[in-house]
Amino acid sequence: MTLTCGLALYIVIGLVTAITFVTFGLARVAPHTGFTAGARILLLPGATALWPYILFRWLRSGSAA
Repeated sequence: MTLTCGLALYIVIGLVTAITFVTFGLARVAPHTGFTAGARILLLPGATALWPYILFRWLRSGSAA
């Protein structure tokens, strides 16, 4: 039960982070690259699974600017 709740929480946080990142954060992390809607959709599952790394990179890119 605890493992299931933990996994569900990880996925929910990942989805929120991934949707926000794909919508707003890609331009900050990769400023000279244009992303189409199809590319953003393809990036969503990976960003959901790897949200701690995505969030770390996104926050780090904001402090460098």
